[in-house]
Amino acid sequence: MRLEISSQIGEKKSRIVLLAGKEIPDRIGLTPQEHAYAGQSLANDRRIVRINRYDYWIFLVTPDPDSAGSDLLESIRLDGVAVLIQLNQLKVTEALLIDESRQPGWPVAFAEGVLLGSYQFLKYRKDASKKSNPFQKLIITPDLTLPVDELNILTDAVNKTRDLVNEPVNVLNAPKLADTIVTLGQEVGLITEVMDKNKIESLNMGGLLAVNRGSIDPPRFIVVEWKPERPVNDRPLVLVGKGVMYDTGGLSLKPTPNSMDEMKCDMAGAAAVTGTLYALSRMNWPVRTIGLIPATDNRPDGNAYTPGDVIRMHDGTTVEVLNTDAEGRLILADALSYAKRYKPGLVLDLATLTGAAQLCLGSEASAVMGTAEEKVFDTLIEAGYQVHERLVALPLWKEYLKLLDSDIADLKNIGGRMAGAITAGKFLEHFTDYPWIHIDIAGTAFLTKEAGYRPVGGTGVGVRLLIEFIRRFYKIKM
Repeated sequence: MRLEISSQIGEKKSRIVLLAGKEIPDRIGLTPQEHAYAGQSLANDRRIVRINRYDYWIFLVTPDPDSAGSDLLESIRLDGVAVLIQLNQLKVTEALLIDESRQPGWPVAFAEGVLLGSYQFLKYRKDASKKSNPFQKLIITPDLTLPVDELNILTDAVNKTRDLVNEPVNVLNAPKLADTIVTLGQEVGLITEVMDKNKIESLNMGGLLAVNRGSIDPPRFIVVEWKPERPVNDRPLVLVGKGVMYDTGGLSLKPTPNSMDEMKCDMAGAAAVTGTLYALSRMNWPVRTIGLIPATDNRPDGNAYTPGDVIRMHDGTTVEVLNTDAEGRLILADALSYAKRYKPGLVLDLATLTGAAQLCLGSEASAVMGTAEEKVFDTLIEAGYQVHERLVALPLWKEYLKLLDSDIADLKNIGGRMAGAITAGKFLEHFTDYPWIHIDIAGTAFLTKEAGYRPVGGTGVGVRLLIEFIRRFYKIKM
């Protein structure tokens, strides 16, 4: 589905009119009967009013009177989804968006809801052609100033991220993820380096190698770089994404059912980093950005790493493994250590890291923690509210490090039942020496029930958040 600009609008084109309140401007052109019907409906607190012109439809959309600020923008996105559902039911293929609200941000939010809500993953459906949504095009006239290209690119990036998360591991393992990222990079001008197992061994990435030992598929360490001609940042932004293609828990096997079923999503951090770099390059934003993706699956083969093992990480740290299901932090730690060579200005990692974060926040927010300056956190959290990918900050107090003390190694890979999301972050902190932020997306990356424009399966969380953060933090003009 696309957002398009057109000055050639037929008289019988379905249209969606955004209103600032319950007043209906005469210039909309309703008949007296339609005006009376719509006015009464709005007076009765109906926020979406549909008028049948037989050859086409008119939708009047009013704001949620109980919402304000970023909550209001989110309610308008959800209005977009609600209208989209009706358009598909009516088999309307395209419609004109008219802004009578004159409110900055409202048309963008509505268009976002329609674009993001139109996603479908039908690749494996025999009846894909029948299931495909009829509605394919939202049109605006040239006088409505919207960042059309950016919205289309951002939607494409989110949807590619969703596709990656939704692919099962029998189709998308670590080598195939690397191949996919290489192909995407070639399309948009990203520089991609893929390191195979031999190279990973030469880098002494003991965390990635240990997690991979139970898999018949070799690991990959993927480096993706967006290198604009005149970047605004002297020191690069580095994004690190957890790429556990499937997580059985290894020998610390997850119980079933309802624990392993969704574990193809354990690479959602890697997918979000890929989608973000794809968007940056297509929008040609002048921010030098490097993506680091350690990729493997975690399986309980006879040669799998075991509780009690001691492994040596990329930076030389020794780690006592007490739970092989705490594998994401091991592969991320190697990537965070590797990031030091770039002398980054800022590093953000995204990972479906802990059930503790999911239990704490559900699917409504992601946990965030780190060592970056307060103003960086403030910018990131504000960006999260703006795009409704909200964040809740957790502390990394030094007392939590004691929970990772090992009797025989520098660290152990779990800290016990208490503060599980924080001790995972504290483990990662050990491998950083630069401004760093960790985002735990365990609860937000994958849904089992549709929520507005967030579909069942991969949500694409992280892409819109990071793009909005980058826009604000590096002061990109759109």
